[in-house]
Amino acid sequence: MTADVVLAAPVGGRRQAPGKRSAASRWRRRAPLLPALIFAIVLTQVPMLFTIYYSLRSQNLLRPGATRFVGLANYAKVVTDALFRNAVLNTVVLTASTVVLSMTLAIGLALLLDKKFLGRSIVRTLLITPFLLMPTAAALLWKTSMFNPVFGLLNWVLSPFGVETVDWASEFPMASVVLMLTWQWTPFMMLIVLAGLQSQSPEILEAATVDGAGPWATFRSITLPHLRQFIELGILLGSIFIVQTFDAIFMITQGGPGQATTNLPYFIYQQTFRAFDVGEAAAAGVLVVVATIGIATFALRLISRLFREDG
Repeated sequence: MTADVVLAAPVGGRRQAPGKRSAASRWRRRAPLLPALIFAIVLTQVPMLFTIYYSLRSQNLLRPGATRFVGLANYAKVVTDALFRNAVLNTVVLTASTVVLSMTLAIGLALLLDKKFLGRSIVRTLLITPFLLMPTAAALLWKTSMFNPVFGLLNWVLSPFGVETVDWASEFPMASVVLMLTWQWTPFMMLIVLAGLQSQSPEILEAATVDGAGPWATFRSITLPHLRQFIELGILLGSIFIVQTFDAIFMITQGGPGQATTNLPYFIYQQTFRAFDVGEAAAAGVLVVVATIGIATFALRLISRLFREDG
């Protein structure tokens, strides 16, 4: 029994290497994406380069003729500024408090929505609604309808407990902002946790029930370990977004009273549009970007690990 082997003749007398052929094919597939990549680079990296440039110069808009190169002096000034350190502390408190409260509520609501009951789709839509609102509109809504000392709903709800005419935004500024942000970001984390719950294997849950495990034991030993990566993902992504909060602070407290709610984005805004110190504001912005990149790196590694495990 014979077999005929047909060898493809190389074009031009030379055979093209498979590595080169695959590299050319990859670049042909990437070519349609190059305009979007160039646009993204121009839109994001060029302003970042200008920010770094301004951070190395002493430039105040009130003194246009006094611009000069100062090197890392702006960074040293920012790091030793008591207001900047206060903004860092406020950012950590605001982000950590909001993330912990949002994730705790998100787990409870996700467990509720994972059960079948009448009107579940309506309840799910209502719970997602806060995340769909514009942040500025949501902050203005809370300031005028919830925190108002005269006709605010929060005072009305707490009036049976003796709480009346409390100006929440002035007396409890950080708690007010955290409460509003928790209301806004809980749906986002709830969707992530709910996706994790619905990806559980029903066979494992049925086996635990057959073995006599109760609801709490099943949640602690099976569901919670399964949700760990989804909870980590929600915490990391939520931290990246919440650390950039500006609109809620601007609309509700204006950073006060007494810098009590001034976080890093609002500190940069104050340095730029109130003190007109472009150099120091740019240095603070670069430091914030570096810190955010560090958090984003962990988030991207976690997302990549989730995708690899799903694959």
